Amino acid sequence: MSKYRTAYVNARLVDPASGLDAPGGLLAEDGKIADFGTRLFADGAPGDAETVDCGGHVLAPGLVDMRVQLRDPGQEHMEDIESAGHAAGAGGVTTIVCLPNTDPVIDNVAVLEFVARRAREVKLAKIHCYAAITRGFAGRELTEFGLLGEAGAVAFTDAEVTVADAKTLQRALSYASTFGHLIAQHPEEPSLAADGQMNSGEIASRLGLAGIPPVAEVIMIERDLRLVEKTGSRYHAAHVSTAASVEAIRQAKRRGLDVTCDTAPHYFALNEIAVGDYRTFAKVRPPLRDETDREAVVEGLKDGTIDAIASDHSPHDQDSKRLPFAQAAFGIIGLETLLPLTLELYHNKHLKLPEALALLTCRPAERLGLTAGRLAKGAPADLVLIDTDRPWKIDEEAFRSKSKNSPFDGRPVQGHALRTVVDGRAIFSVGQEKQKKKAG
Repeated sequence: MSKYRTAYVNARLVDPASGLDAPGGLLAEDGKIADFGTRLFADGAPGDAETVDCGGHVLAPGLVDMRVQLRDPGQEHMEDIESAGHAAGAGGVTTIVCLPNTDPVIDNVAVLEFVARRAREVKLAKIHCYAAITRGFAGRELTEFGLLGEAGAVAFTDAEVTVADAKTLQRALSYASTFGHLIAQHPEEPSLAADGQMNSGEIASRLGLAGIPPVAEVIMIERDLRLVEKTGSRYHAAHVSTAASVEAIRQAKRRGLDVTCDTAPHYFALNEIAVGDYRTFAKVRPPLRDETDREAVVEGLKDGTIDAIASDHSPHDQDSKRLPFAQAAFGIIGLETLLPLTLELYHNKHLKLPEALALLTCRPAERLGLTAGRLAKGAPADLVLIDTDRPWKIDEEAFRSKSKNSPFDGRPVQGHALRTVVDGRAIFSVGQEKQKKKAG
C-alpha cells in the first residue's frame, strides 16, 4: 500500500523540547513524523513525496493553546468548532484545549464526547477538553473526575468561575490527586472583584468604573497554594496578571509544590491604558493591569515562573460588546494573534526564539499530558511553518473567527504562520489563502 509523504526541505528546524535549532528537513508519512534532522535530504528529497520548500523559515511543532472558549455547543453564533478550527489554523495552533463553559456545561461524559466527536468530524485543529470541577459551576458538588478523566478530560476547572469555597477546593484537590489529575483555577476572590469592571486605580476612578484590585488575584492564589501544600496535589493558576501573583507562584515553586501557571498575550502586550475612553474590546477578566504588573509578567516569562502562554480566546458577538462599559461582556479573542504577540517577546529580546515557542508548545502540552508540542519520530505530524520576521498589521476583518472582539486591531506585528499542518494535512497555508481571495 502506497504511503502519502511530504518532504519539508530548506527549513530552520526549531524544537523547543529538545533544544534543536538548526537548518534541516522533515519527512511526514501518513500523518506521522517519519524522520527529521540536519542532514535529512542532503542528497535531495524522495521522488515520491510532495515537496514543501520552507524557504529557510522556522518549522516547529504546532502550537498548543491551553485555554480556549469554543462556545460550541450552546452559543454557536459567537463561535463554533469549525470556525475556531479555521482561526486556529491561521494562527499556527494545531491543538486547542477548550474550557468547559459550554451550554450545557462539560460536567458529564455525554457533553465531553459530543465535543470530541464534532472535532473529529470537522478535521481541523485537534480539540481536547477540560471538565468542570463542580456540577454546573455551582461550587458545591464535585463532578465524576474518574469517569471524565477516562473519557478524555485533560484537567479540571470551573472556567471563568472561581472555586471560592475553601472546603470544596480542598476536596477537589484531594479527589483529583487520587487520579493524578490537574486542577486549574481562575484565581479571583469574588467578594473583592464583585461588580468590578477594570483594574482598580487612578484610571478606573477617572472613568467612574468600579475596580477589581490586584490583591483579589493573589489572595486566592495564596489560599489555594496552602491547600495544595496540604493535599500534595497538582495545581495550575490561569491567566496570572499581577506582580504579586507571579511572586507567590515563584516562591511556591521554590518550596517544591507541583504548581504551574499561564498568562495571556494581553497581560504582557497591553496595560490598563488600553481601556482608553471605555473601549469594551479591552475589557477582560482578570482586567488589564498597570505597567508595573505588565513588566512583572514579562519577568515571570523570562525566568520561567510562568509556564505557558494561552490565548484565553473568548469570542463575543457585537451585541455583547457594543454596550456601555459596565454592561459589556468580559473577554477577547486570541487564536489568530497568539503567535505574533508572543513573538514580540522574541523581537524585543526578552526571550530567545526556542524559549518563546516552548511557552506555546511543549510546556503546555507536558503539563496537560498531551502527546503534542514536540518534534519526534513517530509523533503526529502537527507542524507550523513560521516567517518570524514578516511584518503585517492585525486586521479584525480578516479574522476567521466568527467574533471580532480584539483590542489589537490595527497593531503592527512581526511574524505569521505560513502553513499549519495537522496529522500531515495542511489546514492552512498562505498560498491557499491568496488563491481563495483571487477566486472570490
